[in-house]
Amino acid sequence: MKIDNSPARGTRDLLPAAVAVRDHVLSTITEVYGHYGYQRIETPALERIERLSGGQGGENEKMIFQVLRRGLPERLDAGAQLSELIDMGLRFDLTVPLARFYGQHRADLPMPFRSFQFGPVWRAERPQKGRYRQFYQCDIDMVGEPGMLAEAELIEATTQALNRIGLTGTTVRISDRRFLSALAAEAGVPAEAQDGFFITLDKLDKVGWEGVAAELDKRGFGSDVTAAARERIDALGDVPGDKLVDTLADVVPSLPQAVLDDLATTSACLVDIGSEQGVTWEFDPTLVRGMGYYTGHIFEVTAPGAAGSVAGGGRYDQLIGRSLGTDVPACGFSIGFERIVDLLSEPPVQDRLALLYDAEVPTSTVLATARDLRADGRSVAPVPRSGKFAAQLKRIDTAGFTSFVHLRADGDGGLEERPVT
Repeated sequence: MKIDNSPARGTRDLLPAAVAVRDHVLSTITEVYGHYGYQRIETPALERIERLSGGQGGENEKMIFQVLRRGLPERLDAGAQLSELIDMGLRFDLTVPLARFYGQHRADLPMPFRSFQFGPVWRAERPQKGRYRQFYQCDIDMVGEPGMLAEAELIEATTQALNRIGLTGTTVRISDRRFLSALAAEAGVPAEAQDGFFITLDKLDKVGWEGVAAELDKRGFGSDVTAAARERIDALGDVPGDKLVDTLADVVPSLPQAVLDDLATTSACLVDIGSEQGVTWEFDPTLVRGMGYYTGHIFEVTAPGAAGSVAGGGRYDQLIGRSLGTDVPACGFSIGFERIVDLLSEPPVQDRLALLYDAEVPTSTVLATARDLRADGRSVAPVPRSGKFAAQLKRIDTAGFTSFVHLRADGDGGLEERPVT
């Protein structure tokens, strides 16, 4: 039987040039986050299914790759329930595992704890351009800080990391789940129906108000709800930063003063960050974000030329309480690693030397020569001499080598270094 050598649907192989771009992006992000005191941790790919499906992952819980229990018989009873067969699942993000991690290791961690994670996650997406079933996320989180310092520092560190990567001219969009709840309540949405309302509102940039109104109608919301929500959202469009708090108080009178104070603090910090990092910011009353665990500020970063956001996050003060039994303040930011890598398709230029050697040269001589060439820290790889010289130079150029030396069997020519092209 012939075996299909293509990767699983929705996944992909990565060639060396692509990996070089990814390594460059990751090393830059790691360096910046390290300067802010974030420490890297790792969590398992597998988590208990009851944790992954606990109602806090929003729409992503519908896309969990579930794992069968060990030791199941080859034949099952006709009435077997799926829940009886599943005990684990592949993580769909890095935040839910972090909450479990902190609950387990809290006694050994500083307060506040600045966490940095990088690793693969899995979602049973419908594969299409830019959407994969396995992809990488890059997260920073601050656990244990109740004030707006967490939001401001996360935004500052992330926009600096994006600048260092080469994504300039970014815009930070900010909102607050408490604001959205107050807006929904004033529009006539019952508390128990707000999740469905938010899921629909989140599609506004894709389907417009006509599409949102149609879906809200299917969910049982009347046209008066849509009209009331739209009136308030339109009134908050393009509000200058220095007018934001007063305008919010007028448009959504039920909004608690604590939320207004938090937004005022964040706005002031964003002004400073913007002048330092060269980024702009805006309040977006339609920003929802899909995760059900957010409890306060939510934010996204957009960049010129990018379809959608390149980073996003928010505050989730209740998620860790599922592990501890008591709530712990927490805030996180996730960089869209795959989307950023796609924007930076050119690999960084690296000094790589090919040591071409004739077949008659002893192996020990080849290894000793390569060892000497690496003494100053250079990347050197021995490559056997083969075929026409010009054709081989083209091949090693494609492989990413920038220069070469030719180790001849007769010793002629010495080891003169020459550029590949």
